[in-house]
Amino acid sequence: MKRLVIIKKDGSILVHRPRGYSPVNWHPPGCFFEIQHIKDRLCIRAVHRKYKETLKIFFKKVYSILVLDIVDESEFTLYASENDMQKAILRYPEIIEPKFRPISYEKKVEPGFIDVYGIDSLNHLVVIEVKKSVRVKLPLCKLAKYLDTVKGNDGRVVRGILAAPRIGKGGLQLLNTLDIEFKQLTPRKCAEILGHEGGGIALDEFIF
Repeated sequence: MKRLVIIKKDGSILVHRPRGYSPVNWHPPGCFFEIQHIKDRLCIRAVHRKYKETLKIFFKKVYSILVLDIVDESEFTLYASENDMQKAILRYPEIIEPKFRPISYEKKVEPGFIDVYGIDSLNHLVVIEVKKSVRVKLPLCKLAKYLDTVKGNDGRVVRGILAAPRIGKGGLQLLNTLDIEFKQLTPRKCAEILGHEGGGIALDEFIF
């Protein structure tokens, strides 16, 4: 079996398979390393100073060794996906409006699936379409079809809300034409709600 081993200058080590992004074994920063030759095999021994754990890696054959001085002065941030935005609404419905209560998500209707389906403070039905992109023409048309379906099944008042980072002038005109409301909701805000420190995920947290 073949493995890719990465040792970083902060004392972390990762062991990867040829495929997939998750390491099959790793130690966090703070390790010291020993290189040994044991019975015709190369051995890398990583010992974590704090946790007193040891990782030993034996190599029958080494195909390549690279020593690189990598400089990274930028900040890596990973904000929420549309699925995370949906989760944020379900976990904290008040980000849509006070006393909004979700009752379903990915609700199946004839044209497709409603992202979030709920009830407002006046007991009106609320259909929410969540979009990470600012291109909203197609989502608005899709939301309008959802509203027609829900209105046809129930005599109650039905509101449509597009939750997205922002909306352009053309989208705003279409929004008014279709009688759909807009709620500004950014992926960064949703990441903060879900507990991602500072609205993003540090690179080492994402890997480990």
